[in-house]
Amino acid sequence: MINSELTADNVKNAVETYGNMIYRLCLIMLKNTADAEDVSQETFLTYMQKFPGGPPEREKAWLMTVAVNKCRNLLRYNKRHRTDPEELLSCFVMPEQDKNILLALEMLPDKFRLAMTLHYIEGYKVDEIADMLDLSASAVKMRLSKGIKLLEEKYRKEFM
Repeated sequence: MINSELTADNVKNAVETYGNMIYRLCLIMLKNTADAEDVSQETFLTYMQKFPGGPPEREKAWLMTVAVNKCRNLLRYNKRHRTDPEELLSCFVMPEQDKNILLALEMLPDKFRLAMTLHYIEGYKVDEIADMLDLSASAVKMRLSKGIKLLEEKYRKEFM
């Protein structure tokens, strides 16, 4: 059942505004373009059915939380499906050094990669990430700190 408070314009605006961001987040978490597309679509279907309303900042955070949860559910369900990190990067045009940083990021455990992606790539503040991931702010800070150290180690080991 579709949320009667949402109009077609609301949904269209949400997809245009947040669609690429949601897709990138799903792509980084799932490491597979087909799964990322599916979860992105499912996120907006859930938005149409269940979004409780609120200001634009709340809408963005709600969509990110739904996308993260749907990605986690898919990862739990389908652990055997993996793609090569080079396939993930082939859809982006970027300098070689940036590709190597993203490849090193890809090698990090999910909890560090997700926190770092939300903070450094998507620009979320620590408190916002804590709300999305249902963690304390200090836990997010610790993941960012450890993630930076791990990323530096992986990058030096693999690409230097």
